[in-house]
Amino acid sequence: MDLIKAEDISYSFKEYDEEGNVTGARTAVDHLSITVPAGTFLAVLGRNGSGKSTFAKHLNALLIPQEGTVYVDGIDTSKAKDMLLIRRNVGMVFQNPDNQIVSTVIEEDVAFGPENLGVPHGELEDRVYGSLEKVGMSEYASNSPTKLSGGQKQRIAIAGVLAMKPKAVVFDEATAMLDPKGRREVMAALKKLHEEGITIIHITHHMEEASEAERVIIINDGKVVMDGTPQEVFGNHAEAEKYGLRAPNAVLLRDMLKSGGMQLGEHIALDEEELAMQIASHLRGGEDD
Repeated sequence: MDLIKAEDISYSFKEYDEEGNVTGARTAVDHLSITVPAGTFLAVLGRNGSGKSTFAKHLNALLIPQEGTVYVDGIDTSKAKDMLLIRRNVGMVFQNPDNQIVSTVIEEDVAFGPENLGVPHGELEDRVYGSLEKVGMSEYASNSPTKLSGGQKQRIAIAGVLAMKPKAVVFDEATAMLDPKGRREVMAALKKLHEEGITIIHITHHMEEASEAERVIIINDGKVVMDGTPQEVFGNHAEAEKYGLRAPNAVLLRDMLKSGGMQLGEHIALDEEELAMQIASHLRGGEDD
């Protein structure tokens, strides 16, 4: 079943001169169509200005398409009466975790969303601690978020979204401001949520993160220009490079080794560990192929 369906959607921003006069419009999403089945782990790639974040904001009605329609679990996002239900179904985690934290105590911050939905106190407590446990932050429940690292803060933001019981979570470049350790922490939480059946839409500019998804799309000039598995998209990295994207290092190194005569089989290794295993198999004579 398709949890999210975008049908021929378009969205443009007005452009202004220094005096505030409208000088034109910039198209950010241009007749884009896509379906996302429930339980999918989708990575969305694109260079800066490609339209990927504008697309993301359509998925829980932060933006309404000027043309076309977005459906979330069969509900048209343009219907104001259904706005709350749509935002319950699709949560969003943004780039800067500090902008998403509203309380000075972590458990109160995670409780903020469901409390505003009128969730009863007994259930509220279960949601808060259950969500913190899912992201590995339950031991910090009574702490202040100001003492956390960037990765930990982002996991608190994820817990706050999970406490709303969403069917999908959109990560809009949620790892962009984090150091490598913080990115690993968030990606581990993200993958765990996917394993539990939550639909994940991960907008990122890190190719190694995208390679961990089960489906990758590339958006360019507001349109979907590539769509497939990570192996399919990065296996055709010459095409991806046309849109300003560089394949994961393991893919590029594998191509260099193959062009030098090393037989590594048809399966495309997406990370260094998998590539190392392929090289070791080749050096042993291919008995593991």
